Amino acid sequence: MSTVELIGVKKSYGNVEVIHGIDLSIRDSEFLALVGPSGCGKSTLLRMIAGLETITAGEVRMGGHRVNENTPKKRNVAMVFQNYALYPHMSVRQNISLNLRLAKVPKDEIAKRVQDVARLLEIEPILERKPAQLSGGQRQRVAMGRAIVRDPRVFLFDEPLSNLDAKLRVQMRAEIKTLHRKVQTTAIYVTHDQIEALTMADRIAVMNAGRIEQLGTPMELYATPVNRFVAGFIGSPAMNFVPAVVRGDGVYLDGAAEALPLTSGFGLTDGRSVTVGLRPEHLRRMDGLHTTDRGLSGRIEQVDPTGSQTHTSVLCNNHLFQAVFEGMVPLNVGDQVSLGIDASNLYLFDPDDGRTLSPAREDGTRETKGHLY
Repeated sequence: MSTVELIGVKKSYGNVEVIHGIDLSIRDSEFLALVGPSGCGKSTLLRMIAGLETITAGEVRMGGHRVNENTPKKRNVAMVFQNYALYPHMSVRQNISLNLRLAKVPKDEIAKRVQDVARLLEIEPILERKPAQLSGGQRQRVAMGRAIVRDPRVFLFDEPLSNLDAKLRVQMRAEIKTLHRKVQTTAIYVTHDQIEALTMADRIAVMNAGRIEQLGTPMELYATPVNRFVAGFIGSPAMNFVPAVVRGDGVYLDGAAEALPLTSGFGLTDGRSVTVGLRPEHLRRMDGLHTTDRGLSGRIEQVDPTGSQTHTSVLCNNHLFQAVFEGMVPLNVGDQVSLGIDASNLYLFDPDDGRTLSPAREDGTRETKGHLY
């Protein structure tokens, strides 16, 4: 089996601890993404799994066996880097076959495996070219081919698409996901691009400052974030956050004269300070006859049409809200707009520790992103 387990894994550089006791279990054949802002420790964690970084404390297990002391070669992992790491003086065929040649694999077996990989990645016509003669997408395919040909236990991807243009990134995302379905090898994919993670991964681990904030499916992270950090990181444009106060069965946003309704069961005390979260795509545009409905009214500060959607910035009660409307909406800077809000789309967070505040369940517990409080 190609399971990967991290048990209390820590990493320190001198007296500075950068990975703080991470526990993580990756299933056989799973595609798991590690996401987070720059400097959160995701690439360091990947390199510890690969054996390229020593582990200060804890264990890395593969297939149920401890591999802390194993070299990268003995771990039988294949890593695809951001810069492709191709040898410029070698042809595509030589780059792909290098590790097999070093392992003294018979020549006829090497030829067959290289041909099979080239067919899989559709790079047969470029096998005799040098890296300098290839496009960015072709170089990425060659780097993946070099990993696949080894038939590794685990694929490790370290931001492999960051050097590609936007259109090619979309294409390569689909190709990597299709490739994973074909080869069915456990894959761990590091990226700072949450769209990559949401579209490609079976599960996502959101990292922050050397810790995993939440682990779950893309839908779980989007719909039920465990805290404000995850809520703000997952989703594009990012969630709007506004300070507010609970009054009765509603919540008053900072500066608002009317309350937004709360779904039943929150059980928050009257006068409790909270932070309200609103996703831009959950704000709907209303006509001028409904400005007194449960919602917000404000002035458009910016309009960014993208074709299928219209992204806007709306100033309401001295707070700038991001709102996304479907289609090409004829709006201009300076227009007044009313934004309707569905109570079921409100997120509430504790203003001190950022944890999500959830309605009580029938058994009296509170459920937040798969965790019971």
